[in-house]
Amino acid sequence: MNGVRSFFSGVASRYRALPRWARIVLVLALVVVIYLLPVLNPPFITTQDSDFGAVLFLCALYALVAIGLNIVIGYAGLLDLGYIGFFAIGAYTVGVLGSQHGKLPLLLCIPAAMLVTLVSGIVLGAPTLRVRGDYLAIVTLGFGEIVRLILVNGDALTNGSRGISNIPTPPSVVLFSVPHLEWNGLVATLNLDDTSKAFEFSVTDSVPYYWLALTFVIIVLFLDWRMQNSRVGRAWEATREDEDAAELMGVPTFKFKLLAFATGAAIGGLSGALFATKQQFINPDNFTILYSVLFVAMVVVGGQGNRWGVVVAAALLTWAPEKFRFLSDARFLLFGIALMALAIFRPQGLLPPRRSVRAKHADEVAPDRIDAEGVARV
Repeated sequence: MNGVRSFFSGVASRYRALPRWARIVLVLALVVVIYLLPVLNPPFITTQDSDFGAVLFLCALYALVAIGLNIVIGYAGLLDLGYIGFFAIGAYTVGVLGSQHGKLPLLLCIPAAMLVTLVSGIVLGAPTLRVRGDYLAIVTLGFGEIVRLILVNGDALTNGSRGISNIPTPPSVVLFSVPHLEWNGLVATLNLDDTSKAFEFSVTDSVPYYWLALTFVIIVLFLDWRMQNSRVGRAWEATREDEDAAELMGVPTFKFKLLAFATGAAIGGLSGALFATKQQFINPDNFTILYSVLFVAMVVVGGQGNRWGVVVAAALLTWAPEKFRFLSDARFLLFGIALMALAIFRPQGLLPPRRSVRAKHADEVAPDRIDAEGVARV
């Protein structure tokens, strides 16, 4: 693990040493490659037993979920075990307004889903964020299950266990077609009979949905970066590290915790809306409590508080089970063993925040820098 840490540290140091223009070019090139992944079909990454475009769409979708939950858990330090509730509310808002009880276009349904989930986050957070730790986890866990039960029993509004179908899709605008690559060993050829049209949203081609979800991920990542490096982000960090000390220093911790909860809920609603429009059919079985556990695992595995870490973890935890589908149920055993090894050897996650790494390093070297009078010189 130390070797892996040194490798990533070396890569990050070299990247920061590059001139600004070179870093921008490198980032843009990486973004273009990520957009083209479903048409490039890299031989060691593509999933043979599953639609690679659909798998990449789920990777982008769950990355969006992980970014929203990271605001709640990683930035504000609030353990939310019911995040699937906001995901479900966003999906059902699109279903109800776009199909079940109305015929609104998707361009209006998505903002409505974010607004409804934001209000839901405030309604849930206002009375419950006054408790901490395990008590908050229990309350949010109950919220996720309550939402599912309402969906099951709300026949008049949600159509109950039968679910909602014919959910509207994004408006299609065919701009150009992109042929897919086929690989024979390490030799690639263009398959002109297998193309993805930008942006034609259909049941048979998941690639445009992946491009749409990835665009939202990039937008939310930018907004997340701006928030973390603002006064709001510093207040979240102070609340996470020591809520009592932050309160004594004049930080209105409850206000900022509620803001984190509402912001995370809105992003969860956005991801739920994208899920609904891709599936075009939803029912309560899509929103069980196990998904909340998976979402929390993405944040913990990636490194709480590091947006890039949670994005990488979300992609890995979504892609790996599909890549090794040929192992059948054995893949889940290997998956669990890998998570246990990570918890033992790297409990801070794959990519912990740099501030956490520096703080841990300072704690490790502090005993060696104490002078004879017992004064630490860190």
